[in-house]
Amino acid sequence: MRRRKFIALLGGSAIAWPLAARAQQSERVRRIGVLVSLPASDPEMQLWLAAFRKRLESLGWSEGRNVRIDHRFYTASADQVQVPARELVALKPDVILAEGTSTVAALMRETRAIPIVFVAVSDPIGSGFIASLNRPGGNVTGVLQYEASITGKWLAMLKEITPGLARAALVANPKVTAYDYFLRAAEIMASSLAIELVPSPVESAADIEHAIESFARAPNGGLVLPPDATTISQRHVIVALADRHRLPAVYSVRAFVAAGGLMSYNTDRSDMYRQTASYVDRILRGANPADLPVQAPTKYETVINLKTAKALGLIIPSGLQVAADEVIE
Repeated sequence: MRRRKFIALLGGSAIAWPLAARAQQSERVRRIGVLVSLPASDPEMQLWLAAFRKRLESLGWSEGRNVRIDHRFYTASADQVQVPARELVALKPDVILAEGTSTVAALMRETRAIPIVFVAVSDPIGSGFIASLNRPGGNVTGVLQYEASITGKWLAMLKEITPGLARAALVANPKVTAYDYFLRAAEIMASSLAIELVPSPVESAADIEHAIESFARAPNGGLVLPPDATTISQRHVIVALADRHRLPAVYSVRAFVAAGGLMSYNTDRSDMYRQTASYVDRILRGANPADLPVQAPTKYETVINLKTAKALGLIIPSGLQVAADEVIE
């Protein structure tokens, strides 16, 4: 190779290497905050967060390369959420993923500037988070978990598997879920099914045990559990109480049925976390949450535990079994 050509090539390489190095160094690492109301060790939460991370990766966001994810967990108590919310906001993330009504409320007390993408919120308008589903109007948007009318489906399923049902307890923590939102809709549907609805607000494991044991003293009853981090975290206690008192129950989260509960009709929470990842991606690329319409969930599933039905002396109608997405035997 001629000396002049060699020097030219060498000089070109010398220029290219610093440019490539600077390009790599200039790639900004974006910061995502995650605040959720179940412990990091909870297997369901691990599954949901894995779905979120996997979707982010498919959209080009890789931890350690161009994104950092800061997690904060708390244990389903609305009284415990403010401290981790404050800690997360102090980190000044580019966007925050928030799971649950009380979580979003706590974050909004800390910031009206950092974009917040929610999951597992059922009444964002009534909770004061957004102006409308189509035009949220502030720093909050996300994926709707349930419309209030879903309570009619839960009560109808309960009546279908126990035709003699006369009473139904609506069990949830009003501090961490939109309890009145579900209660109002359930009262309307219950009357049309000749069911007496028994409001059963709870805030702790002790409340849950007292409420279910008190309710079980009268016959022909069943349980309906709207989405609620408190009851999800105490799902093994609730399933054991339902079994002990022979109470049929319909749950809004599959995790209860996996723990031995009777049946659930629910949104696919992993899919919802994937949806939120798409919104986080759009915000990181410059979208304004005020202009991103709140999305409806795209997947629902029915899960039935035949072993539990047999233990309760119940026969699941064949039509319901055929329609189920999953049957646990």
